[in-house]
Amino acid sequence: MNVTEIRRFPVKSMLGEVVPASAVGARGLDGDRLWAVRDADGKFGSGKNTRRFRRMEGLFGLRAYASTAAPIVETPDGRRFAADDPAGHAAISEVLGRPVTVTPEAAVKHHDEGPVSLLTTASLRMVAALTGDPAEALRFRANLLISAPVLEDDWPGRLLRVGPATVLRVIRPLTRCVMIDMAQESARPRNDLLKTLATHHDMTLGVVAEVVTPGPVTVGDACAWT
Repeated sequence: MNVTEIRRFPVKSMLGEVVPASAVGARGLDGDRLWAVRDADGKFGSGKNTRRFRRMEGLFGLRAYASTAAPIVETPDGRRFAADDPAGHAAISEVLGRPVTVTPEAAVKHHDEGPVSLLTTASLRMVAALTGDPAEALRFRANLLISAPVLEDDWPGRLLRVGPATVLRVIRPLTRCVMIDMAQESARPRNDLLKTLATHHDMTLGVVAEVVTPGPVTVGDACAWT
Protein backbone atom coordinates (compact mmCIF):
# COMPACT_ATOMS: atom_id res chain seq x y z
CA MET A 1 0.00 0.00 0.00
CA ASN A 2 1.14 3.56 -0.62
CA VAL A 3 -0.12 7.13 -0.56
CA THR A 4 -1.47 8.07 -3.98
CA GLU A 5 -2.87 11.53 -3.24
CA ILE A 6 -2.90 14.07 -0.41
CA ARG A 7 -5.71 16.62 -0.09
CA ARG A 8 -6.29 19.32 2.47
CA PHE A 9 -9.16 21.74 2.87
CA PRO A 10 -8.03 24.98 4.58
CA VAL A 11 -11.67 26.16 4.87
CA LYS A 12 -14.23 23.53 5.77
CA SER A 13 -16.60 22.50 2.94
CA MET A 14 -14.89 24.64 0.31
CA LEU A 15 -12.82 23.12 -2.47
CA GLY A 16 -9.30 22.44 -1.31
CA GLU A 17 -5.91 21.67 -2.76
CA VAL A 18 -3.89 18.62 -3.75
CA VAL A 19 -0.41 18.81 -2.21
CA PRO A 20 2.72 16.68 -2.64
CA ALA A 21 3.40 16.45 1.10
CA SER A 22 2.12 17.64 4.47
CA ALA A 23 3.03 17.61 8.11
CA VAL A 24 0.56 15.66 10.27
CA GLY A 25 0.01 16.74 13.85
CA ALA A 26 -2.42 15.81 16.59
CA ARG A 27 -5.38 17.54 14.88
CA GLY A 28 -4.57 16.20 11.42
CA LEU A 29 -2.91 17.55 8.28
CA ASP A 30 -1.30 20.93 8.75
CA GLY A 31 -3.97 23.60 8.14
CA ASP A 32 -6.74 21.17 7.21
CA ARG A 33 -10.26 22.46 7.98
CA LEU A 34 -8.80 24.97 10.41
CA TRP A 35 -11.18 27.72 9.24
CA ALA A 36 -14.89 27.66 8.41
CA VAL A 37 -17.64 29.90 7.06
CA ARG A 38 -19.89 31.16 9.85
CA ASP A 39 -23.32 32.71 9.41
CA ALA A 40 -25.17 35.26 11.50
CA ASP A 41 -26.69 32.51 13.65
CA GLY A 42 -23.27 31.13 14.54
CA LYS A 43 -23.60 27.98 12.44
CA PHE A 44 -20.76 26.80 10.26
CA GLY A 45 -21.09 26.16 6.54
CA SER A 46 -21.30 22.52 5.54
CA GLY A 47 -22.96 20.14 3.13
CA LYS A 48 -25.45 19.03 5.77
CA ASN A 49 -27.59 20.38 8.59
CA THR A 50 -26.72 19.48 12.19
CA ARG A 51 -26.70 21.21 15.54
CA ARG A 52 -23.43 23.00 14.66
CA PHE A 53 -23.47 22.99 10.85
CA ARG A 54 -25.75 24.46 8.21
CA ARG A 55 -25.94 23.40 4.59
CA MET A 56 -24.95 26.34 2.42
CA GLU A 57 -25.37 26.12 -1.33
CA GLY A 58 -22.43 27.60 -3.18
CA LEU A 59 -19.55 26.49 -0.96
CA PHE A 60 -18.20 24.28 -3.74
CA GLY A 61 -17.91 27.39 -5.89
CA LEU A 62 -15.20 28.65 -3.52
CA ARG A 63 -11.67 27.31 -3.22
CA ALA A 64 -9.25 27.75 -0.32
CA TYR A 65 -5.47 27.60 -0.35
CA ALA A 66 -3.29 27.31 2.73
CA SER A 67 -1.19 30.35 3.63
CA THR A 68 1.04 31.32 6.51
CA ALA A 69 -1.44 33.52 8.37
CA ALA A 70 -4.96 32.97 7.03
CA PRO A 71 -6.02 30.82 4.06
CA ILE A 72 -6.57 32.46 0.70
CA VAL A 73 -10.13 32.08 -0.64
CA GLU A 74 -10.82 32.23 -4.37
CA THR A 75 -14.29 33.23 -5.57
CA PRO A 76 -15.89 31.83 -8.75
CA ASP A 77 -14.86 34.93 -10.71
CA GLY A 78 -11.21 34.46 -9.79
CA ARG A 79 -10.84 37.10 -7.09
CA ARG A 80 -8.71 36.11 -4.10
CA PHE A 81 -8.93 37.31 -0.53
CA ALA A 82 -7.34 36.39 2.77
CA ALA A 83 -9.88 34.50 4.86
CA ASP A 84 -9.79 37.21 7.54
CA ASP A 85 -10.24 40.10 5.06
CA PRO A 86 -13.60 41.90 5.54
CA ALA A 87 -13.70 42.55 1.77
CA GLY A 88 -13.43 38.81 1.28
CA HIS A 89 -16.27 38.23 3.73
CA ALA A 90 -18.45 40.53 1.65
CA ALA A 91 -17.53 38.73 -1.58
CA ILE A 92 -18.17 35.29 -0.05
CA SER A 93 -21.48 36.51 1.39
CA GLU A 94 -22.52 37.56 -2.10
CA VAL A 95 -21.67 34.11 -3.49
CA LEU A 96 -23.58 32.31 -0.74
CA GLY A 97 -26.52 34.70 -0.66
CA ARG A 98 -26.28 35.30 3.09
CA PRO A 99 -24.10 37.37 5.44
CA VAL A 100 -21.12 35.29 6.60
CA THR A 101 -17.61 35.59 7.93
CA VAL A 102 -14.71 33.13 7.73
CA THR A 103 -13.37 32.28 11.17
CA PRO A 104 -10.62 30.09 12.63
CA GLU A 105 -11.30 27.08 14.78
CA ALA A 106 -11.88 27.73 18.47
CA ALA A 107 -12.47 25.22 21.26
CA VAL A 108 -14.47 22.77 19.12
CA LYS A 109 -12.74 21.34 16.07
CA HIS A 110 -14.29 21.80 12.63
CA HIS A 111 -13.73 18.15 11.68
CA ASP A 112 -16.95 16.19 11.25
CA GLU A 113 -15.68 12.87 12.56
CA GLY A 114 -11.94 12.91 13.22
CA PRO A 115 -8.52 14.33 12.39
CA VAL A 116 -7.50 12.35 9.27
CA SER A 117 -9.73 10.74 6.65
CA LEU A 118 -8.50 7.81 4.56
CA LEU A 119 -9.88 6.26 1.39
CA THR A 120 -8.58 3.36 -0.68
CA THR A 121 -8.50 2.93 -4.42
CA ALA A 122 -10.28 -0.38 -3.79
CA SER A 123 -13.28 1.53 -2.45
CA LEU A 124 -13.38 3.71 -5.56
CA ARG A 125 -13.32 0.59 -7.72
CA MET A 126 -16.17 -0.90 -5.69
CA VAL A 127 -18.35 2.20 -6.14
CA ALA A 128 -17.59 2.28 -9.87
CA ALA A 129 -18.57 -1.39 -10.20
CA LEU A 130 -21.84 -0.84 -8.32
CA THR A 131 -22.88 2.26 -10.27
CA GLY A 132 -21.36 1.58 -13.66
CA ASP A 133 -19.63 4.97 -13.64
CA PRO A 134 -16.20 6.08 -12.43
CA ALA A 135 -16.07 7.38 -8.87
CA GLU A 136 -13.73 10.36 -8.63
CA ALA A 137 -11.63 10.50 -5.47
CA LEU A 138 -12.24 14.24 -5.13
CA ARG A 139 -15.93 13.63 -4.34
CA PHE A 140 -15.05 11.95 -1.05
CA ARG A 141 -12.67 14.66 0.20
CA ALA A 142 -10.27 12.23 1.87
CA ASN A 143 -7.00 13.57 3.23
CA LEU A 144 -5.10 10.49 2.09
CA LEU A 145 -5.98 8.34 -0.90
CA ILE A 146 -4.22 5.02 -0.43
CA SER A 147 -3.55 2.56 -3.19
CA ALA A 148 -4.74 -0.75 -1.74
CA PRO A 149 -6.05 -4.03 -3.16
CA VAL A 150 -8.85 -4.45 -0.59
CA LEU A 151 -11.49 -2.28 1.07
CA GLU A 152 -10.75 -0.58 4.37
CA ASP A 153 -13.74 -2.20 6.11
CA ASP A 154 -11.61 -4.13 8.61
CA TRP A 155 -9.23 -1.28 9.41
CA PRO A 156 -10.90 0.21 12.54
CA GLY A 157 -8.83 -0.47 15.64
CA ARG A 158 -5.59 -1.01 13.72
CA LEU A 159 -2.42 1.09 13.63
CA LEU A 160 -1.22 2.24 10.22
CA ARG A 161 2.28 3.58 9.68
CA VAL A 162 2.44 6.08 6.84
CA GLY A 163 5.91 6.87 5.59
CA PRO A 164 8.90 6.66 7.92
CA ALA A 165 7.36 8.12 11.08
CA THR A 166 3.63 8.92 11.06
CA VAL A 167 1.34 6.44 12.82
CA LEU A 168 -2.47 6.62 12.63
CA ARG A 169 -5.05 4.67 14.61
CA VAL A 170 -8.12 3.96 12.50
CA ILE A 171 -11.25 4.74 14.51
CA ARG A 172 -14.34 3.97 12.44
CA PRO A 173 -15.92 4.06 8.98
CA LEU A 174 -16.83 7.46 7.57
CA THR A 175 -20.56 8.10 7.23
CA ARG A 176 -21.34 9.88 3.99
CA CYS A 177 -23.78 12.67 3.15
CA VAL A 178 -25.28 14.31 0.07
CA MET A 179 -22.02 16.18 -0.63
CA ILE A 180 -20.66 13.20 -2.53
CA ASP A 181 -23.38 13.63 -5.18
CA MET A 182 -22.83 17.37 -5.61
CA ALA A 183 -20.94 18.87 -8.54
CA GLN A 184 -17.43 19.94 -7.62
CA GLU A 185 -14.42 20.83 -9.72
CA SER A 186 -14.64 18.59 -12.82
CA ALA A 187 -17.13 16.18 -11.26
CA ARG A 188 -20.69 16.46 -12.57
CA PRO A 189 -23.75 16.35 -10.28
CA ARG A 190 -25.07 12.88 -9.55
CA ASN A 191 -28.00 11.40 -7.64
CA ASP A 192 -26.91 7.79 -7.23
CA LEU A 193 -23.80 7.66 -5.04
CA LEU A 194 -25.34 8.17 -1.61
CA LYS A 195 -28.23 5.84 -2.50
CA THR A 196 -25.75 3.18 -3.63
CA LEU A 197 -23.75 3.42 -0.42
CA ALA A 198 -26.94 3.32 1.65
CA THR A 199 -28.01 0.13 -0.12
CA HIS A 200 -24.71 -1.68 -0.31
CA HIS A 201 -22.31 -0.26 2.28
CA ASP A 202 -24.22 1.08 5.29
CA MET A 203 -23.85 4.64 3.92
CA THR A 204 -20.10 4.62 4.64
CA LEU A 205 -16.97 4.86 2.54
CA GLY A 206 -13.46 5.36 3.82
CA VAL A 207 -12.38 5.59 7.43
CA VAL A 208 -11.37 8.26 9.93
CA ALA A 209 -8.20 8.01 12.01
CA GLU A 210 -6.54 9.73 14.93
CA VAL A 211 -2.86 10.59 15.06
CA VAL A 212 -0.75 8.42 17.38
CA THR A 213 2.66 9.62 16.20
CA PRO A 214 2.92 12.93 14.32
CA GLY A 215 5.17 13.20 11.31
CA PRO A 216 5.33 13.99 7.60
CA VAL A 217 3.39 12.31 4.80
CA THR A 218 4.43 12.42 1.17
CA VAL A 219 2.87 11.12 -2.03
CA GLY A 220 4.41 7.71 -2.67
CA ASP A 221 4.96 6.91 1.01
CA ALA A 222 4.56 3.26 1.89
CA CYS A 223 1.75 2.34 4.30
CA ALA A 224 2.04 -0.69 6.58
CA TRP A 225 0.34 -2.11 9.65
CA THR A 226 2.22 -1.83 12.91
